[in-house]
Amino acid sequence: VQLQAFGGGFVQPGGSLRLSCAASGSLFRISTMAWYRQAPGKQREWVATITGGGNTIYLDSVKGRFTISRDNAKNTLNLQMNSLKPEDTAVYYCKDTYFDSWGQGTVVTVSS
Repeated sequence: VQLQAFGGGFVQPGGSLRLSCAASGSLFRISTMAWYRQAPGKQREWVATITGGGNTIYLDSVKGRFTISRDNAKNTLNLQMNSLKPEDTAVYYCKDTYFDSWGQGTVVTVSS
């Protein structure tokens, strides 16, 4: 399984970004997928998970601001990030938990 994340960028506090992760392979639709992030000088942390059936869970600090979704027809995982804060600055990674595969990461910078 190969994963490629994209959509990161620079945004001011309160702004929005939409991350996407393109996945190869025919088992995407049954894989539980997740987003993680790693801020400068910190350990990588889990952000959100979506099951093949569409059930979602979120890190408390992003609940209500981030929305994870998937398009099984396009083998794509998404993360809509609203009301962004400087502490959301990190490299964001997508993960296929079924195959334990990681994407290469996309950088999100939130700053005024």
